[in-house]
Amino acid sequence: MVRKIILDVDTGSDDAVAIMAAIKSKDIDVVGICSVAGNKPIDNTTENTLRVVEALGANIPVYKGAKNPLVKDMFPERFRIGKEVIKNDRITDDNGNEITIHPEYLNLPQASIKKEEISAAEFYVDYLRKTKEKITLVAVGPLTNLALALMIDEKILDNVEEIIIMGGGHYITNSTISAEFNIWFDPEAALRVLKSGAKITFVPLDATHEACVTIDDCQALRELNTISSNFAAELCEQRIHIHNAMQPLDIPDAAAVHDALCIAYLIDPNVLSDIKHVHMIIGIGGYSDGQTIIDQRFYTEEKNCYFAYHANRLRFVEILKELFILAQ
Repeated sequence: MVRKIILDVDTGSDDAVAIMAAIKSKDIDVVGICSVAGNKPIDNTTENTLRVVEALGANIPVYKGAKNPLVKDMFPERFRIGKEVIKNDRITDDNGNEITIHPEYLNLPQASIKKEEISAAEFYVDYLRKTKEKITLVAVGPLTNLALALMIDEKILDNVEEIIIMGGGHYITNSTISAEFNIWFDPEAALRVLKSGAKITFVPLDATHEACVTIDDCQALRELNTISSNFAAELCEQRIHIHNAMQPLDIPDAAAVHDALCIAYLIDPNVLSDIKHVHMIIGIGGYSDGQTIIDQRFYTEEKNCYFAYHANRLRFVEILKELFILAQ
């Protein structure tokens, strides 16, 4: 059965791979894409999203979302704490060329298609109030848009089957000593979504770092020679350069493509493993800002989300190749 989804993205290199994968899957119907500030400012993430949609010739509306976190930007010291431990996401290669994990603008033609008139939060509320089918929300950026929508009308969750979130980490972090970027960028939004009572599945760094893409996988994607496979390979190769310099993975010459793993999970749930029903809270402030804190006690407080500790790398890459061979 085809699963209807709303994508929420801060595009972004791995977001771009996720968007392409979702558009090309016969098992997924993307009814709308919402942009949000995160990897880059909102104007950049919106334009990048439009570029990907247009490059694939898709007829999917794009809604511009929140340009700031709910409240965190009102307390600049909270970002300073993060900057003490966040490393730069830009490096220089052997030829003196600058490589960044998230370019200001993706290497695609400037979009001629336009964003929709209403905002992302308005779209959530309007669409989810009216739909007659259950919708899956796939949020692979900060959760600001969804939190704003829930503040307007929590009853929209009646029409939500599941919320899949790329975010968090238990044993692995990437932005601060305790937090993953998406949750760290807007912890209050993440906390509001977590407390909503919806069925929530977290696809954290623990899983995405296992389901990595290697330089050999990039070559295999290029051999498919489609628009999506070539562009995905280009983005993954950039990510491998950054990972090698800043956060080497257990497998040499490999990179996590975090957001695309959420799409792979929709296509084949077995790509994730060791998914545990847990009680989680979100750290607010200080060095725990944005930390996904899981209750480790035997008798935990009420379980409020599912958390994937592991993933199948080979199945993930296989799914990408299956999708992108169709992407002429």
